[in-house]
Amino acid sequence: TLDLRDNLIRDSGAVGLGLGLAANAAMTTLHLGNNQIRDAGAVGLGEGLKTNTTLTTLDLRDNLIRDSGAVGLGLGLAANAAMTTLHLGNNQIRDAGAVGLGEGLKTNTTLTTLDLRDN
Repeated sequence: TLDLRDNLIRDSGAVGLGLGLAANAAMTTLHLGNNQIRDAGAVGLGEGLKTNTTLTTLDLRDNLIRDSGAVGLGLGLAANAAMTTLHLGNNQIRDAGAVGLGEGLKTNTTLTTLDLRDN
């Protein structure tokens, strides 16, 4: 578990973490709530999810993620076979972002919890 809630990770930090996730084979939980992460950071994390095989929980609550970031996460979910829980509450995700996440869910077979409240 890596808990980085309430920092200033922002996009560049989230992209770096995405690169780390792509190669990591141990971490199961990553908390990134309240870090001012925007679309570019969410897309970077989505890239990491495509090849990560161990992360089961990703918490991105209370950030600034909009539709294109949610679409990027959806692309990651489409290829991911480990994640069970994704928290995206209190961001700025609208219709297009929800559709992008839904596209990812079409092929994802592991996600059981998706929290989108307060968007």
